[in-house]
Amino acid sequence: MRTLFRRGWLPASLLLLSVLSSPAWAGNTPCSGKKGGIDRCDGDLFLCNDGSISGSKKSCSAMFGNKSQARPQAFVGDGEGCACGTGSFCTGPRGGVYCLTPGGTKSYKRK
Repeated sequence: MRTLFRRGWLPASLLLLSVLSSPAWAGNTPCSGKKGGIDRCDGDLFLCNDGSISGSKKSCSAMFGNKSQARPQAFVGDGEGCACGTGSFCTGPRGGVYCLTPGGTKSYKRK
């Protein structure tokens, strides 16, 4: 053990350990940052704590092992019945699919 201290392996190994455990290696997670984390799944979509849909391409039902939550998505023409978390989405004038957050803003679904 003394030879490891003399040769400088301990500082090098501590540096390597700190680099590998840094948050940058953790990767992107759905609903990160200002969205406040994952609230629940809406089929394959991640619903964030701020009420919006995550832009993640990952499948929420596959990640959490809850395939029973996957349901057919209904597209509603008007803005009344497309609240996030209900499974219903509205289609915008240029073909974008979105739901309305509790704050009233549109959260678009990734294509």
